[in-house]
Amino acid sequence: MRTKTFAAAALLAAASLTLTACGSGDDSDKPVAVVSEEAGARKAATVLDKPFEKPDLVLTDTQGKKYDLRKETAGKPTLIYFGYTHCPDVCPLTMNNVAVAMKQLPKAEQDELRVVFVTTDPQRDTSAELGKWLKGIDSRFVGLTGDFATIQAGARTLGISIEPTRKDKNGKLVSEHGTQVIAFSPKTDGGYVLYGEDAKVDDYTKDLPKIIKGENP
Repeated sequence: MRTKTFAAAALLAAASLTLTACGSGDDSDKPVAVVSEEAGARKAATVLDKPFEKPDLVLTDTQGKKYDLRKETAGKPTLIYFGYTHCPDVCPLTMNNVAVAMKQLPKAEQDELRVVFVTTDPQRDTSAELGKWLKGIDSRFVGLTGDFATIQAGARTLGISIEPTRKDKNGKLVSEHGTQVIAFSPKTDGGYVLYGEDAKVDDYTKDLPKIIKGENP
């Protein structure tokens, strides 16, 4: 297994066009263009040659309290994902994969790791709704909601595009959003590892111990 490397500027441009309408059945989720990749077998983790800066987001958590993302996760290994609770497939699968892998860490490392789920559908995802949904996955996960424009701008700094919730051709409300998980180093607070929606439990199980230490998976 060898690590893929993306040039961050190109990643930003490519990922900003990568959207998935969860459960909508369309094929808008195109792979992010690889700028440089070592030969070898598939590896879920993509180590960025230029880490992303952590978004300067102040939103509302599941307790209805203000949550300053940079302040609350400073110096902590952190995973950030943008999605929504009404998603029938990618979002719950991704969060459950992370939750299962996290539970296999030693207790001390579980306590260190921060997993932050930022809604892309804030009109429906109130603090209470986020809390109820995350409780069924892992109650330690942080759920954040707030003004859509603020959330959209924060996601964009990570090369993740999200669009306002809309009705699909069947009249179903869907939220189109990038499906990347970004891991932030406890050493630098930079977002240095990216996972796509194809990342599995085994990938996170293998990689999280290194991310906890700020090492490359």
